[in-house]
Amino acid sequence: MSPIERTIEVRWRHQVHFTHRVFAPDNPLLSDVLTGGGAGPFQRRSKVLVVLDESLSVARPELVRSIEGYFSARSESLTLVATPLLMVGGEAVKNAFFRVSEVHALIDRHHIDRHDYILAIGGGALLDMVGLAAATAHRGVRLIRLPTTTLAQDDSGVGVKNGINAFGKKNFVGTFAPPHAVINDFQFLETLSPRDKRAGYVEAVKVACIRDAAFFQQIETDADRLAVFEPAAMHALIHRSAELHLNHIATGGDPFEMGNARPLDFGHWAAHKLEQLSEYRIRHGEAVAVGIGLDVLYARRMGYLSAAQSERILVLLEQLGFDLFASELLHRDENGQLLVVAGLEEFREHLGGELTITLLREIGRGFEVHEMNLPLVVESIHELETRHARRTRVVIPAQRAG
Repeated sequence: MSPIERTIEVRWRHQVHFTHRVFAPDNPLLSDVLTGGGAGPFQRRSKVLVVLDESLSVARPELVRSIEGYFSARSESLTLVATPLLMVGGEAVKNAFFRVSEVHALIDRHHIDRHDYILAIGGGALLDMVGLAAATAHRGVRLIRLPTTTLAQDDSGVGVKNGINAFGKKNFVGTFAPPHAVINDFQFLETLSPRDKRAGYVEAVKVACIRDAAFFQQIETDADRLAVFEPAAMHALIHRSAELHLNHIATGGDPFEMGNARPLDFGHWAAHKLEQLSEYRIRHGEAVAVGIGLDVLYARRMGYLSAAQSERILVLLEQLGFDLFASELLHRDENGQLLVVAGLEEFREHLGGELTITLLREIGRGFEVHEMNLPLVVESIHELETRHARRTRVVIPAQRAG
């Protein structure tokens, strides 16, 4: 018998909204997203399960009441099935599967179906975990993301990936599943620590480096305002970064990463390993800043990127408040090999197939390589160490062998 082969195409609508005070009684945005604006022949009361980062509920003690009040005022079309579930945030929420099971149990208990909604409110790690639960219950429950950090609003929260960590590897268990919608409420950023406000800047620098030289220049222009967290500058950065990330997902030709390339992960091969080596003491944005610094110096040493453009990138990251060196870069195994270099093989394995690393020819133009010169990687690490020592006036030992 002859084989049967067909091409299957699936279209997704991916929407990212921007607002302020999403749960204010007179703000209709969330209700419109959940009900489709009241249009369409099939209308029913949708059930909504809310999962909320508990640290946010501490920072904003009125938030749970605001959520409950918002749904109570719209009870004819929306049903909040339970008091918002408070869940630990940060990378800890991704380090065990039982959190996913906890959300699954509530989906089952409250008879949430594929036309109902899970509303996840928190940083990128919480969104990753809840997204995995939503994508795997009933093979897919509608997910609304409300990112509450700069990094989640301009990068991870607008993506199509969900996952948790396993076997000591970041995002080992996960899915590709676009959310039903993303709502960026800028008010959530107001209670963040300076460290968390800053963290998302690096993903904007990243996407500007590989996609948009004009955006990079705008970040340089706004660097002083961004360094003191001036709201208008932050909001503009988040909006453009989210737009560029969404453009890539929609038009890049590989939204579910079936191939080997992951250009949006520029600077990430080392970053993922640094997070792991630090037991997640180093946060994702901080690790990506180091990873970008490393790859920028490597690209310069390989002759791909000019010294002047390399320096512009490093200086901008430093102006925004990032350290470009972490001691974990120098951790070694029992054979004396730098542990961070193992991140290259883990990155290849996570991609599947051929190693593909995005580097820069110039600001705004990335390209791909399929192998890395390990001695030059090591030299770049030591250059970051020397640069950091010079900035912090720390005396370091003589240059180490690789």
